[in-house]
Amino acid sequence: MEIVESDKLEMRKMGVKFLDITDTPFAKDIALLYAPKEYTYPAKLAHTKDIKNIVSKVDKKRLHTNLGVFSSFHTRYYKSDHGLASAQWLQKTIQQIIASSNTTLDVEVVPFKHEWKQFSIIVKIPGSEVLSSDESIVVVGSHQDSVNLLFPSLFAAPGADDDGSGTVTCLEALTLLLGADFQPRNNVEFHFYSAEEGGCLGSLAIFAKYKEQHKAVVAMLQQDMTGYSAGSLEKGLPDHVGLITDYTNHNLNVFLKTTIEAVCDIDWMETKCGYACSDHSSASKFGYPSAFIIESTFENSNHFIHSTQDTIDKLSFEHMAEHVKLTVGYAYELGMSDIKEQH
Repeated sequence: MEIVESDKLEMRKMGVKFLDITDTPFAKDIALLYAPKEYTYPAKLAHTKDIKNIVSKVDKKRLHTNLGVFSSFHTRYYKSDHGLASAQWLQKTIQQIIASSNTTLDVEVVPFKHEWKQFSIIVKIPGSEVLSSDESIVVVGSHQDSVNLLFPSLFAAPGADDDGSGTVTCLEALTLLLGADFQPRNNVEFHFYSAEEGGCLGSLAIFAKYKEQHKAVVAMLQQDMTGYSAGSLEKGLPDHVGLITDYTNHNLNVFLKTTIEAVCDIDWMETKCGYACSDHSSASKFGYPSAFIIESTFENSNHFIHSTQDTIDKLSFEHMAEHVKLTVGYAYELGMSDIKEQH
């Protein structure tokens, strides 16, 4: 049975989550071909002092400024001219971050083009060592597109939280790491995916290509919706991040809990979001260990998403800064670690 774009939108409106693997190589055999690999991650952080020094420089005004621009596009719908323009702004901003940083490394910005208008972006921070027969890659991900489910090609979709917040969280983490002249042993990559709202299309294309090229992604962390804390606070819960436990990697989740406890000023709470709820699912689909940190327990996350109401005024930049700290801690610690595959 053929599924067209309007069918996918109806599924999203009903809360159905999915991966659109129509054009993904070997789609029918993915589960058989790519059994998940397990890795051993640090039981405790070896670089807490360095990480805390870096994250002490989180700039909430810069987060606000970047998100103000990013959410001002009429929409970032992946098939639209606005979605292309927002990707071009994002690429230019990343290039400016690199140019004005203290990095002595050859950091590469790679646009990953698709058959639709909006391209994905990969930022590559090269590692200093090859720690195994394959180069180890540590990935931080977010998705740059937005959608208004009522009429995506026409109606506004500011997408401030979903996933403008995750995008600027990653921009800030990248800014801080390069500003500190971060020199990782492993390759560290920041991915800004197109078309997550269309069924994780951009991330599926990237991880399919990585698997085809036999790249060794040893960890992938998705930051999707990092700014809305009001739902938790209104319920009388302490501010926290939500650690997704379903369809994610247990070992990586344990490491993330350790990282949150070491570098963040708020705690974590376990939660579930169901199948294919963000781009980490694409990494898992190809056998790469992945994790997903969201702004709160899933039931208390932002209910204004996918509409004109997903706006910057509803978000907490204090909370977003905690996601930046986690992202820096994850990238720094795993970037410096000798990550062994379990056999």
